[in-house]
Amino acid sequence: MDDNLERSLANITLAPYIVKTMALIGVRRRAGSNMFRHQIDTLGILLDYKIVDPVLLKASVIHDLFEDAPNMPGVTRAEITGIDADGPKVFELVMEVTIQVVEGVREQKSDYLLRVMQRGSHLARVLKLADRISNITSLGFVHDLTFVRRYLRETRDFVLPYAEQVDADMFRELSHLVENREQMLEALSARAPA
Repeated sequence: MDDNLERSLANITLAPYIVKTMALIGVRRRAGSNMFRHQIDTLGILLDYKIVDPVLLKASVIHDLFEDAPNMPGVTRAEITGIDADGPKVFELVMEVTIQVVEGVREQKSDYLLRVMQRGSHLARVLKLADRISNITSLGFVHDLTFVRRYLRETRDFVLPYAEQVDADMFRELSHLVENREQMLEALSARAPA
């Protein structure tokens, strides 16, 4: 491991954030498994790209907490902001990548993705790319083809046009994943009885 990378990671305390995201162990995913593993996978993607921003790494571990487990014990602004000195910034970043609900109306997915990719902070956009890489990797295990098509279309329309500006390498990976999943859909469609 690169000495600078090791030194950077040595001072980041993730355990309290991991404990918080354990609330997602019971939240199932379309691809199987659970949302806890998706949070850890998103962290792993960032580390794979040698991204060591402590706020970003901590937020990656809990990025879906307020969408998927908002009523669980310990899932509050006060709990997150009180974890450590980074807590307030981590909470702010998590909220930036969380679908908003205003007066009971949930933000449309297209509006949400455009908000993050067009007007989000750099860290929010990097987090969204890592999240999408994780999600599209998992699409290979999803059997709801309508959902897969919609998810790939959303990625092409609302994420990829902005992704290269954020991180060229993540853009390339995400583009290849989308192409691969689209090819899988074509192959499945070709085999399906008419």
